Amino acid sequence: MGIRNYLIDGGSGTGKTTVCNELQRRGYQAIHGDRELRSDPEPGQATSAPAPDRHLPPIWDVAKVRALLANQDEAVTFLCGGTRNSSEFIDLLDGVFVLEVDDLDTVMRRIDERVLVDPGDWGGRQDERDTIMRLHHTKQGIAQGCAIDAAAPLERVVDEILRRVQLHTA
Repeated sequence: MGIRNYLIDGGSGTGKTTVCNELQRRGYQAIHGDRELRSDPEPGQATSAPAPDRHLPPIWDVAKVRALLANQDEAVTFLCGGTRNSSEFIDLLDGVFVLEVDDLDTVMRRIDERVLVDPGDWGGRQDERDTIMRLHHTKQGIAQGCAIDAAAPLERVVDEILRRVQLHTA
């Protein structure tokens, strides 16, 4: 991972995956946490969490996160995605950026766009949509950090994150 490590968190539809893709396109080490760090259940453990937890962000594999953060091959690394157990490794991070979109209609439009591409993606079912709307208002499961206006165009969102990383480094 990086000499400096940052978490990019935010609610569903705020752009965590899109920001991660853009950081990668710009040459930064950016990890899709929801895909690459998700914890697999132990053998014999139930694969679906009990309600109401099954609709919260996933749990990341803390041992894997800690091992990645211990490696300092890159100058900066971004862990992108939602995880409800960030408190187990947040002390190892140099900062947290929270993508925020105040307008629920924008969030739901983004969810609709991704579900059009993959109908099985999160937000395709009504119960998932209801959860997204509830969590949008409560911010449950989202780490505390530096708020980033993710309603802005993607280039500006990523530029702002990188600007703040440079200020933090200086």
